[in-house]
Amino acid sequence: MATKPITVRVNAEVARIFETASEEEKRKIEALLSLKLSQATREKRTLEEVMSEISQKAQKRGLTPEILDSILHEK
Repeated sequence: MATKPITVRVNAEVARIFETASEEEKRKIEALLSLKLSQATREKRTLEEVMSEISQKAQKRGLTPEILDSILHEK
């Protein structure tokens, strides 16, 4: 399968993790991101549905409104 580079904005911590990853880890992350983007576009769900699912999964993993607020207001 042919690939093409794109630019995706992520938070600084995610960027640092990716930038310091080994080449093998980067390839795995890129493959996972590609699969997730393909899946999201094929399902034809609305943005609200995708955001709701992400929110539910984050809450199950322990993300609270206070933690989210802290993350969003980091300097």
